[in-house]
Amino acid sequence: MSLEKKVFESLAPAKINLMLAVTGTRADGFHNLVSLVTPVPALHDVLTMTLRPEADEDSLSCEMPGVPCNASNLVLRAAAAFRARVPAFPHAHFDLQKNIPHGAGLGGGSSDAATAILLMAEAAGNATPDRETLREIAAEIGSDCPLFLEGTPVVMRGRGELTEKLSPEENEAISAKKFLIFKPAFGVSTAEAYGAMKREAPRYYTDEKTAEEKLSAWRKAPAKTPLPLFNDMEAPVFKKHLALPALFKILRERFELDPHMSGSGSACFAEISPKTDLPAVIALIRECWGETAVIHV
Repeated sequence: MSLEKKVFESLAPAKINLMLAVTGTRADGFHNLVSLVTPVPALHDVLTMTLRPEADEDSLSCEMPGVPCNASNLVLRAAAAFRARVPAFPHAHFDLQKNIPHGAGLGGGSSDAATAILLMAEAAGNATPDRETLREIAAEIGSDCPLFLEGTPVVMRGRGELTEKLSPEENEAISAKKFLIFKPAFGVSTAEAYGAMKREAPRYYTDEKTAEEKLSAWRKAPAKTPLPLFNDMEAPVFKKHLALPALFKILRERFELDPHMSGSGSACFAEISPKTDLPAVIALIRECWGETAVIHV
């Protein structure tokens, strides 16, 4: 393992779930899902890894308030999981510049962890594990982590650890879309959202066959068929967080937008076009959710 290069850096993109069908519970306590996911490179964290062979442990710094810099952080958990496979890998310091909001359903923590894995793989050179092992490491850290190893839109299955890359035509159809991402000041706990679904099971679940049929219909003609935009987690989250459906209703009525929640929320998105009165839409979001709302185009 060559240590000539000591500093490695990469962007850690956000993601949005264009389609999120939750199909039921699993024996391991997780939920099965079928999800069409796309990274959002324009909204990203930045992770810098500095190798420190003289150190006896990994460390992490982050200036965003509330981000834990101890062993509970997914970046350090990912580093420990990677080193379990490559014991000779030196310890490192990670500096995390956060831009992706927490509790948003945008995959910020998972993306940071996957980026740490990719940086360590780059630094390890010939000693790095094979791609399947990297995927296993990512899956250990979190259900969303493996998708960020791909760097392209994917279909997620299982609890999220099974990913399928899309065809060039499907990727092109998604890349042609432009989305407005917006998030209220509050976040939503993923565990709380799934717990709400489970308590009323199977009320909010989509049958797996139905989910696959909806996805397949789009995949047959992605350039001509509307994206299968829906999220099974909206209904249970909306029951508690009424600000979300209230704004969705106004956006539909006033601007004919089709807003959806990403993941377990609270971040939302809507496809926009050159005809969209974007300044008016943004003004409305701030009017409803206040100046602390996070908005990204």
